[in-house]
Amino acid sequence: MDFVWFILVGLVAGWLAGLLVKGGGFGVIGDIIVGVLGGGLIGSIVVAVIGAVILIFIVRLIKRA
Repeated sequence: MDFVWFILVGLVAGWLAGLLVKGGGFGVIGDIIVGVLGGGLIGSIVVAVIGAVILIFIVRLIKRA
């Protein structure tokens, strides 16, 4: 059950980060990956969203280069 919660937190965090950064997310799987990478096992949506926003910002900087 912890794994399901982990995936759901990642999905919500990635989706919210995509909305906050503007420009949309990366699809369901991409949002989960960004959310999980952004927040890790912390389990807090707020922390995961902040991490995902930072990760999206970095990915976009790399993408422009």
